[in-house]
Amino acid sequence: MRLSPRLNTAAALSALAASLLAIPLIAPGLVPRLGASSAVAASLPDPATGLTLAAGPRATAVLAGGCFWGMEAVFEHVKGVTEVVTGYTGGSPATAAYDRVSGGGTGHAEGIRISYDPARVSYGQLLKVFFSVAHDPTELNRQGPDVGSQYRSAIFPTDPEQRRVAAAYIAQLNRSGALPRPIATTVEEWRGFTPAEAYHQDFVARNPAHPYVVIHDQPKVARLKTQFPELAR
Repeated sequence: MRLSPRLNTAAALSALAASLLAIPLIAPGLVPRLGASSAVAASLPDPATGLTLAAGPRATAVLAGGCFWGMEAVFEHVKGVTEVVTGYTGGSPATAAYDRVSGGGTGHAEGIRISYDPARVSYGQLLKVFFSVAHDPTELNRQGPDVGSQYRSAIFPTDPEQRRVAAAYIAQLNRSGALPRPIATTVEEWRGFTPAEAYHQDFVARNPAHPYVVIHDQPKVARLKTQFPELAR
């Protein structure tokens, strides 16, 4: 269940409690899937291509992996990233609004547009963070409590080189067996990016006590800092 930012704190907590009561008890020895586990994520190999740092102007990467609040929070803590914007990508600009996208059927995914300095962080490093700690790339059309194609795992290359690097890394990870299931991430056609409404921008930083943020987003940032200390800030 997605806890809407429009809910006040009391309503959000009530909805959260109801959702937790609906979760079945976990059998001994089983671990709930709340995204790629730390053990699995730590074992992901570096991309065979796409790790070279390059001098040049600011570069852009567009990724989708569930609710864009947590995705934004993770990449805002990556060294070399200069800006992260939440928004909608994959569909028509005419339907790029939260009330439309959240209902599904628009073709859009909740995504982020990352502006970064390619002399400080490479596209391949960004992808490793994406597959390791930002979301669970093996879930199809969902992330945790958020279900639907609007929460799919997807990469939207903005040029042929990004497409080549992304496709090669997905194939490499599937061959490696580092993840417990095949990767569900799609590499999709670039159709532009529309920034989300203002209240979605920097949501985690502005709402650290929001129940959804505490449960689903802050742990991702913590994993980034633990597993990628050389990249985290």
